[in-house]
Amino acid sequence: MKRLLLLIALFFCMMSLTTKADEGMWIPMLVEKLNYAEMQKLGLKLSPEEVYSVNHSSLKDAIVIFGRGCTGEIISDQGLLLTNHHCGYGAIQSVSSVESNYLRDGFWAKSRASEIPIADLTVQFLISMEEVTSQVLEGLTLHSPEAERNETISKRIRAIVEKATAGTHYNAIVKEYYEGSEYYLLVYETFKDVRLVGTPPEVIGKFGADTDNWTWPRHTGDFSLFRVYAGPDNKPAAYSPDNKPFKPRHFLPISLDGVKRGDFAMILGNPGSTDRYLTSYGVEMAVNETNPTRVKIRAEKLRIMSEGMDKDPAVRLKYASKYAGVSNYWKYFIGQTRGLKRLDVVDKKKNIEQKYMQWLERNPSLKAEYGQALPLISDAYKTLAEYNIARWYMVEAIMQGSEILTNASRFSKLNDLLKAGNPDQEAIRKEAERLEKNVDEWFKNYDTGIDQNLLARMLEMYSADVPQHQQPVLLGSLIHASKGNFSNLAAGIFKKSLFASPDRIKAFLTSPKSKTIEKDPAFQLIKAFYAKNQEIQEATRQANENLKQGNRIFVAGLRQMQPDRTFYPNANFSLRLTYGSVLDYYPADAIHYDYYTTTKGILEKEDPSVREFEVPEKLKKIISAADYGRYANADGTMSVNFLSNLDITGGNSGSPVIDGNGRLIGLAFDGNWEAMSGDIAFEPELQRTISVDIRYVMLIIDKFADAHHLLREMKIVQNNQYVAPQEQAIPASRRINKN
Repeated sequence: MKRLLLLIALFFCMMSLTTKADEGMWIPMLVEKLNYAEMQKLGLKLSPEEVYSVNHSSLKDAIVIFGRGCTGEIISDQGLLLTNHHCGYGAIQSVSSVESNYLRDGFWAKSRASEIPIADLTVQFLISMEEVTSQVLEGLTLHSPEAERNETISKRIRAIVEKATAGTHYNAIVKEYYEGSEYYLLVYETFKDVRLVGTPPEVIGKFGADTDNWTWPRHTGDFSLFRVYAGPDNKPAAYSPDNKPFKPRHFLPISLDGVKRGDFAMILGNPGSTDRYLTSYGVEMAVNETNPTRVKIRAEKLRIMSEGMDKDPAVRLKYASKYAGVSNYWKYFIGQTRGLKRLDVVDKKKNIEQKYMQWLERNPSLKAEYGQALPLISDAYKTLAEYNIARWYMVEAIMQGSEILTNASRFSKLNDLLKAGNPDQEAIRKEAERLEKNVDEWFKNYDTGIDQNLLARMLEMYSADVPQHQQPVLLGSLIHASKGNFSNLAAGIFKKSLFASPDRIKAFLTSPKSKTIEKDPAFQLIKAFYAKNQEIQEATRQANENLKQGNRIFVAGLRQMQPDRTFYPNANFSLRLTYGSVLDYYPADAIHYDYYTTTKGILEKEDPSVREFEVPEKLKKIISAADYGRYANADGTMSVNFLSNLDITGGNSGSPVIDGNGRLIGLAFDGNWEAMSGDIAFEPELQRTISVDIRYVMLIIDKFADAHHLLREMKIVQNNQYVAPQEQAIPASRRINKN
């Protein structure tokens, strides 16, 4: 009996260990100090130096910032890079055409020569990270006037960056942490020759698309492959056919061992933005006004784009990436609002704030230092609330609405040069050349009909929802002149504006005149919007400064109030580490979600009449024959996606999920619907990261794409044994007959 009780106790002890969700996006250079002992208990076998090191090869050397908002990882010694399909979506779309539609059909380069260069795509490797708080904040306090503080900090940061990059080819940035209480210098090496190597068709890479987005269970092969190229010295170089594949300091081996519940897992990636220390005032504004406003505007943008895309396959391709970008966070804001309400986050935040005030009352000596925080924050939100609708309409409906207004705004600098008292003709020539060079790119993925409809509807919604006194006077005049018919209003602008057509813009740039720009109706309108927005910014300037200072004091106070708690900073698109376990969850009463999905679910979801749920015939044959080879589970099934309790957010897309030995086991691509509140409030029982099982990635590369040459450059591990290159190609006898 005692033995049985001991075993039961041991079992529950292990359960509590393996199912602990470790909230936090940790700074990797501090792993040894803050997290290493716990990570070892959970299953980490690497040393801190093997996770993060400046002087030696480490995991951080395999991780990149991919493009402007994702993460990627190097998976071979020849610069092969893995990221999400949705991260590479815009790049894939940019080199596609109606005839060669790589989004629809997929693409697999059969040789290095056939890999496709992607213009303007970059990847950045983190070279080093260093705390520079003392240099940045010397002589400043939590209570220093915000304007003075900002000016001082900006000057010091410029000096730190200049010193760090002098005489090197590196770029650097200083980022703030803990709401500006700490600062770190990050030095990067940026590569500009990045080429598309392989991508599955979007019916695999985006299977489930908008319907399944942010939900579980998922069956999505969300991955794509690129390659980083370098000059002969292995340093960054502009595209050249003579460039060679980059030789990385470290790359991730691929594990075919699979995952099981409770397995240790960690992610190194670049989470974009979180607001975990947001107060109840901010949560209430998000729930009651900000999120519903953004959802409403985005829903209309999606409707208008969809109508145009449905009429023409060429337009569908042009707008595929734009639509996906709008749709992703349209659904996110819906889920976040729902989650914040369901989890009573406002009340939880108020409880924290109440305890904070009680702590100050018990510690009068600290009240002078930290007591201003919540009053500053509360007063700031009262002012910001007056302008919140106008702020988000400006962002969503105007700045990110119709592209004719965006195009017009790009000519502000040229207009200023042209109307100067003593025009600098050389500067005018250079600016005109710069603009002319980009015209074709602006209109490459553009449809006049969609954009005109967007302008009409966005102006109509703006007019109806933004307080009248916060609208530009010009907009009212245009509405009056068109007798309230917004379709006619937009049509008139498009008929008269040079910014509606690439040919008109190019003709204008041959002999640009300020008078032409100033009289243009699109330029006049966007100029009026910016002027009104400037008024609003000035009216809210002090409130924003007070909010920033209040948040900084509040977080500093929380850290003093809870000295035994290890705090992590909000995400700011810099390298972070999160760790935990592979784990299932219970989303609601009487509902249980297992921690992995299989290819069986792909066929269960298949619906040939719905684009999101089409399944390629070749993939169906592989699944029907259970021809999974070494990638299968022990029971012969084939995993597709799996769950973990790792703490991620936007920017982590494409991040590697790594096991305790530093091997790649998956590729993070999404979060779950029940925890959309996670950027503000982490919920350990619900928060899950959705990842592609790396074995499914390998299956698609191997059996679907027949891209065996890519497998041969990877280091593949199974049962703690490296698989020899010649063994990695699947024998012809085990392949599906392509006919």
